[in-house]
Amino acid sequence: MSNLEKSIDVNVPAHKAYNQWTQFEEFPKFMEGVISVQQIDDKRMRWLTNIGGIEKSFEAEITEQIPDKRIAWRILSGAPNAGVVTFHTLTAETTRIMLQIDYAPEGLVENVGDMLGVASHRVKADLERFKEFIESRGAETGAWRGKVSPDA
Repeated sequence: MSNLEKSIDVNVPAHKAYNQWTQFEEFPKFMEGVISVQQIDDKRMRWLTNIGGIEKSFEAEITEQIPDKRIAWRILSGAPNAGVVTFHTLTAETTRIMLQIDYAPEGLVENVGDMLGVASHRVKADLERFKEFIESRGAETGAWRGKVSPDA
């Protein structure tokens, strides 16, 4: 398993950053390689990605969600992948987003890419694009304020 930890400060309040992050179907607008995300229900999503010319489809599940604080997930099919994104208020108008991902590269291309730091660079760039996306809009595209308990 590989582990990534990245963070970025965004110039919006925590609730706005969190609200935007709950709009999973908007992820292709700022995440490289994400073709589509389809929300199935409050906890599950279907992803379609194309990374390094390899198209993959998989289902993910939210394992914990606390409004304005954290969203944790795991992949239900394919290579193991789980993570958490947390939102930390720095000032009334500034939030630190911290992203932690544990993943298992599959196959030669992904393993070589992992050794070269491709995933790390991609996640950093995705966070930078998220920052630009939310700051340039000035408002979220939507919000889901529900809570998902790890026990549910």
